[in-house]
Parts: sequence; C-alpha cells; structure tokens
Amino acid sequence: MTADTSLAALGFALVASLTPGPNNVMLLASGVNFGFRRTIPHMLGIAIGFSVLLVAVGAGLGALLAAFPALHLALKVAGGAYLLYLAWKIGTARTLSTAGPNGERPMTLLQAAAFQWVNPKAWVFAITIVALYADPLQPVASIAVVVAVCLIASATSVSTWAGFGLMLRQFLSDPVRLKWFNIAMGVLLALTLIPLLM
Repeated sequence: MTADTSLAALGFALVASLTPGPNNVMLLASGVNFGFRRTIPHMLGIAIGFSVLLVAVGAGLGALLAAFPALHLALKVAGGAYLLYLAWKIGTARTLSTAGPNGERPMTLLQAAAFQWVNPKAWVFAITIVALYADPLQPVASIAVVVAVCLIASATSVSTWAGFGLMLRQFLSDPVRLKWFNIAMGVLLALTLIPLLM
C-alpha cells in the first residue's frame, strides 16, 4: 500500500470513527457516568474487537455473510436486540458513580470487544475499508496497514468521545440533568438502528 493510499485510508477511518454511532454514544455516556479512567477498558475493547473484526473481514467473513443472507439477518437481529438492551441500560442510569445502587458499571474490555461483532456501524465500516483499501495481491500486508490505520483512528475517536463525557460530568452532576442526558443518550443509541432497518 502506497503512502498516499495509507493517508486516504486514515482520512476515511478518522471520519468514520469520529461520526456518531453506537460506540461513540456509549463512550460519551460512560465518560459522563463513570469518568475517563474507568472507561479505558471500554475504549481498549473497541480497538481490539474492531481490529479482530477487520482481520476476519479481510480473511473473507464479509463474503461469507453476503453468500448466506440468513446468517447476515441473524447477526443483524442479534445486534439490534443487544443495542436496544444497551440503550435501555444507558437511558435508565441515574447516578454518577463507580458502582451505582443498581450495580451500574462501565462496559468491560471483553464486552466492548464482543459488541463490535454485533455493531452494525462496525460491520459497514470494516467491509467498506477492506473493500476500498486492501490489496488482493498483498492481502496480509495491506490488511495489517488497514488495521494499523484503524487503530490510530480508533484511539483518536474513543479518547475524544470519552473525553467529551468527562468534560460534561461536572455539569451533569445534577440528578435531573443527568437523568435527561442519559435518556437522550439511550434514545440516540436506539436511533443508530435506523440504518440497520433500511
């Protein structure tokens, strides 16, 4: 992959990573509700889970899903159901805490990594960037570059969104403001399902 192609891939990855989607909405909410430091495992889980997804797509998993529409539909249904569950959990959170009275905790590294496999935006992003920038004549090297580019974009995106949450934490320490913020984040997370339904 040439330097120009790598830079183009990085630009694409930054735009795709920074735009609102399920991961970013959850990171913003986690930054507010749990702080930046306690959101780090969630951020690392996104980066690791998405990197593994990219490798799988590059190895042909995207083509497998295209060949078996029922498998693709099952993935969409499972992802949509889990996304709605997460939207409900965020929308009903009511405390800024390390562990709320209802046992609220930030997403773990493994949960965030696993979520990438049912995240509709992650799938679209992975399939698109592999199709656009991976070189079929050099699959291993080009996928490695795509993964590296996406890790740079992911580090930028996840720290930005969790950081926004941290900046809002003091303002949202008022229980009424926090309640409405979490409801809004839950609704926004649920709305990220709209592209999945179309």
